[in-house]
Amino acid sequence: MIVTEYIFGLVDVFAEEALGGNPLAVVEGADDLSDDLMRRISGEFNQAETTFLMKSARADWKLRSFTAIGVEVGGAGHNALGAWLWLADRGLLGDLEAPKTFRQEIGGHVLPITLSGKKGRFVGSMNQTALKLGPPITDLAPLAAALGLSRDDLLDGPSARAANTGAAHLMVRARDRSAVDRAEPNAADLLQVLGSAEAEGCYLYTIGEGKSEEAKVDRAYARFFNPTIGLWEDSATGTAAGPLCAYLAVHDMLLDGRLIIEQGTRMNRPSFLDVRLSPDPVLSGSGLVVARGTLHL
Repeated sequence: MIVTEYIFGLVDVFAEEALGGNPLAVVEGADDLSDDLMRRISGEFNQAETTFLMKSARADWKLRSFTAIGVEVGGAGHNALGAWLWLADRGLLGDLEAPKTFRQEIGGHVLPITLSGKKGRFVGSMNQTALKLGPPITDLAPLAAALGLSRDDLLDGPSARAANTGAAHLMVRARDRSAVDRAEPNAADLLQVLGSAEAEGCYLYTIGEGKSEEAKVDRAYARFFNPTIGLWEDSATGTAAGPLCAYLAVHDMLLDGRLIIEQGTRMNRPSFLDVRLSPDPVLSGSGLVVARGTLHL
């Protein structure tokens, strides 16, 4: 029997310390792995996502990401940023004391990502695609019920609708932080709402507490639910953070073109996602490598 070895790591993405943020498994040298085997490996790691690193004729690296139940993810969020933080930590990107920009092939797109820092603490900034919006939801009562909330817990503006800068997620504004934390979604009901909204996951957020509903903001508090791909709750979701920032800008509610989102706190995995518009969303964050090993197949 021939055994092939693959180097892998575990990265806590958007984390300020170990065991925070959103954990990502990264597997190197995956060019010869079949789709079926990548899905099985992702199930073995049982993380929200596992990213496989491959050679690319179009970019510096090609990335493919799968959830624990084997659904491929095409957007560039923590699944992409964590892979580049792993490459930086491994020394595979060279000296990064001065920022360097690389190209990543992911989900059919070639997108730039900039890395900087020193061993043990690197920061990445990556571009997402231009914002696309789905139709607004006109009746919020079924959505509120699907989230385990009352209709009064949700605000009408900006309208709840799918927003996409790489993946389509439903943006839903809650009245306050308490409402966000009280959400207990029903998967079947939420799936029905997401389907009708042409969205994959649901980003429940609050902004501007204590301010008028139209006040400009630079911070948000959020939770993310994605039963569509078997991900009940995610602690840091770059593919939802980018659309939220761009969507608030459409409504002239963004202060200085930047938004810092706190997510994962309810899961005891606090994460902080930094998004700015230039003019499309640029997602920035750091993280820590918390495990290294070898996969024997």
